[in-house]
Amino acid sequence: SGGNGAISFLREKYVPKGGPAGGDGGRGGSVFFVADSGLSTLLELKYLTMIVAGNGENGQKKNSYGKAAQDIYVKVPVGTLVIDQKSKRIIADLTVDKQVAMIAKGGRGGRGNAKFATAVNRVPRIAENGEPGEELTAIIELKLLADVGLVGLPSVGKSTILSRVSAAKPEIADYPFTTLIPNLGLVQTKDASSSFVMADLPGLIEGAHQGKGLGLDFLRHVERCRVLIHVLDMSGSEGRNPIQDFRDINKELRAYNVGLLEKPMIVAANKMDLEGAEKRLRAFKKAYPLLEVFPISALNSKGLDKLVYRAAELVKSTPIKPLFATKKISDGKFVYEYRADDPGFIIKHPANNLWVVSGERIEKLYKMTNISDDQGLTYLINTMRKMGVENELIKRGIKEGDIVRLCDYEFEYYE
Repeated sequence: SGGNGAISFLREKYVPKGGPAGGDGGRGGSVFFVADSGLSTLLELKYLTMIVAGNGENGQKKNSYGKAAQDIYVKVPVGTLVIDQKSKRIIADLTVDKQVAMIAKGGRGGRGNAKFATAVNRVPRIAENGEPGEELTAIIELKLLADVGLVGLPSVGKSTILSRVSAAKPEIADYPFTTLIPNLGLVQTKDASSSFVMADLPGLIEGAHQGKGLGLDFLRHVERCRVLIHVLDMSGSEGRNPIQDFRDINKELRAYNVGLLEKPMIVAANKMDLEGAEKRLRAFKKAYPLLEVFPISALNSKGLDKLVYRAAELVKSTPIKPLFATKKISDGKFVYEYRADDPGFIIKHPANNLWVVSGERIEKLYKMTNISDDQGLTYLINTMRKMGVENELIKRGIKEGDIVRLCDYEFEYYE
């Protein structure tokens, strides 16, 4: 929170009628997150249940301002997403190394009585309390930043592809959900002309967008990828139909986020060394003639060079898009949306003679006003009138003698 403003009067030998000289309080500390490419997990935050910045120093006499509190900077991995648990608002989407985002803002310092001096009131005995700092419970997620994501059903060969085209060593086995966490690998084209990061993501199953299997763990990472390689088992092992598999995966991608299907996608027709694969490949191309399909055998490393080159081309031509756009831009101009003015308060009538006034703006005003002094109380009531609280209460039918409650303070209404 910000520091409180001071109530003070200048009393010096050669300064007659020195007047009000209470200084303002200092600014409260804010909490910032800083993206750090050297970090890869949120482990340090796992046991950190609360992050609190310091309060600003109170104002002093002789118009001396209080000292501002130091801000807190917390390092997090690139790819960190911060969400307000209560409102579900996206606070920060840290996608670039050294990117800084304010997570909770410190309150401003309260004004000292020197700021309240007017031609009418030359001896103000009122000062503001410091503004309360922002307080929230945050959901912090880490989404991998891979250029290319391998998507597909379990056991179609995604991990094998990654192990062949990069130095990554993912666990490989012939049973579903061998890949429990995403694996990253740096992929370089054969002529070393370009490189990109590829992610082998956990396999999808039907109902993944509802959290079945490893669905949500998988899908939240797919959002970050710029290009998708859809890996299909063309051998038809385990009774699979590549056409149906392709439809099922796209259905889950669409159900989770429609935008996922707008990403560039190519198909890796895997296990072409097995019997029946050629026949199923022809049928698949007939069903999807516009798709780019690359026949490969990950086990034998056949066809992988062409797949890697094409993926590198798509990465170069596909711009990075943030997960959550903060502003709408059209033809280089900002697009503004009309929003009705917020009156700053809400009035409820829970009982016959009780009226409750609430709202972020009016509650902040109350907390920043020192009502222990008559001038402070008068200032609060006059400001509430200017906001239109009294007029709204009259419209709603308030009667003389009714109680008006604001936070923990109660007024008796009279005309």
